[in-house]
Order: sequence, then C-alpha cells, then structure tokens
Amino acid sequence: MPKSLNEIKKVIAPELSEFEIRFKQSLKGNTPLLDIIMRYIVSRKGKQMRPMFVFLSSKICSETNEATYVAASLVELLHTATLVHDDVVDDSYKRRGFFSINALWKNKIAVLVGDFLLAKGLLISIENEQFRLLHVLSDTIREMSEGELLQLEKARRLDIKEEIYFDIIRQKTASLIASACVCGAISAGADEETIQKLKTIGEQVGIAFQIKDDLLDFGDSETGKPKGIDIKERKLTLPLIYTLNKANKEERRKMIYIVKNENTNTEKVNWIITQIEQSGGLEYAKSKMNNCINEALALLNTFPDSEAKTSFKDLIEFVVTRKN
Repeated sequence: MPKSLNEIKKVIAPELSEFEIRFKQSLKGNTPLLDIIMRYIVSRKGKQMRPMFVFLSSKICSETNEATYVAASLVELLHTATLVHDDVVDDSYKRRGFFSINALWKNKIAVLVGDFLLAKGLLISIENEQFRLLHVLSDTIREMSEGELLQLEKARRLDIKEEIYFDIIRQKTASLIASACVCGAISAGADEETIQKLKTIGEQVGIAFQIKDDLLDFGDSETGKPKGIDIKERKLTLPLIYTLNKANKEERRKMIYIVKNENTNTEKVNWIITQIEQSGGLEYAKSKMNNCINEALALLNTFPDSEAKTSFKDLIEFVVTRKN
C-alpha cells in the first residue's frame, strides 16, 4: 500500500521544520499589505513536494547543509511565484480550495506579488553566493515561460501533437521538479554524473506528475477534481490528444468543435469523455506515466541503499497514486 505524504516526510522532518521557519522569514516585506498577502500564502501552503525533492536528493548524495536550505527556499519561492502568475494568466479564482491572490486582491497586485517572490529568490541566492543554484533556477524560469507560451500558441488551433505535448509539460511542469533534484545534488557537492542522473529522475517524475493530473480529470468525486474540467478549459491533455489521433475525420472535427465552442455544455463534454474512455486514451496515458516512473526508479536504484533513498522511492510512487 502506498505511503502517505506525512509518512514519507519522516526521514526529512527536521529539515522540513527548519525550512518552514526560513521560508516564512524569506517572505517578509516592508509594506503591511505585502505581509498580509504573504501570511495568506503561508496559510494555504500545499504539499511541499518540491522542497522534499531538494532534501531527499541532497541526502542520497551526502547530507543536508546550509546550501540545501537555500536551494529549498529558492525552489519554493519560484514555485509560489509561478502559481500566483499562472492564476492571473488563467483567470483562475480558486487554488486548492482557497481563493487565489488575484481573486482577493486583483490582477495588478497578484502580478506584483509574483514579481516580489521572484526578486526574493534572486536576492537570497546572491546573498548566499549560490550562483550555480541561481543559474539553474533562472534557466528553469525561462523554460517554464516558454512552455506556457507554446501551450497558449497551440491551444488557439487545438493542433497539439503528442511530441509537442511532451515538450510543453517537460518545460512547464517537469523542469521545476528536475531543478529541485539538481539543486539538492549541487548543495551536497555531488559530481556531474550524479547531478545529471538526478536531473533525469526529476524530469521523468515531473512528466508523470502532469500525466497523473490529466488522468485525475477523469476520476470521481473523491479525486478532488471535477470530471471534464480540462475540456471545459480547452486544455489538450494526453488522453484527449490520443483520442483525437485515433478518431476518424468526422469524430475529430466534432470533438474539436465541442472543445472550442461548446465546452460548457455538460452533455457534449460527457460525450467526449466517453470517446476518450472507449478509445483507450486513459490506458495509453497510464502506460506513458508508468514508463516515466519506471525509468526514474531504475536510475534511483543505482544509488546506495539508505532511508533517504527509500523515502525518495515512496515519494515517486506517491506522485502516481495521489488522489488530488
């Protein structure tokens, strides 16, 4: 039976507790409004999976140290900034059941808050003279931005091919998890071969993470994500891309028309979901996800056995068994 996130965290519990203190300190600003918003961000923090990848990557290489805490803070600052900006881009007013920053304080303030978080990341890396970590994460910001722009460009015509889909999620989602693993390894003084190995592990896990997100859209009420919401938001997920490629011209044209023009019609959206289920789109996506996880686990198994390695393996498996 897969372990819960709290069970997985036990091996790095002291590090995560110290990280939380440092992360809160890194969010302090000089204006009352900013402090109110930062407290709100801290109060609705997510699973902290990316800092977990930083600490576990450090521990399977050596031990955590001051640089590891800097790396974890940088990764979480970057992740938080991108979430704030993404909610503005997507006109999203809810995240993890809470109101988004732009819903409560409007777009202008949300954009500035995201900018503040990015600037804090730059300052922390410079103040601690962690220039390689800064280089890695600056490159990640570039990749994530390009991935978002590529998705927006392709979404207009709904012409995303499978290879383009993987390019997008590699940049948008996988690059940050890969960077978390890389930064953890760098902080522990790992050699280049080990750093590249952990980068590949993180990238494969990140791709699997996004495919799992795609699959959650077809779950029941227990998954925490309503059925068909991706279709209603005109997102081309892997199960839909597979189904479009398998469909005849008439069915393909009909599905694209619904996604573009009738995506709020529940009956029409349910018809597309049925087509995806009947075409084998869900099974295909699961097989691709499992291939990524198997590659990541095979690389992880080349590291010496340790508690950190076991927890790292459990975290990877959590990615594909989570319910939300």
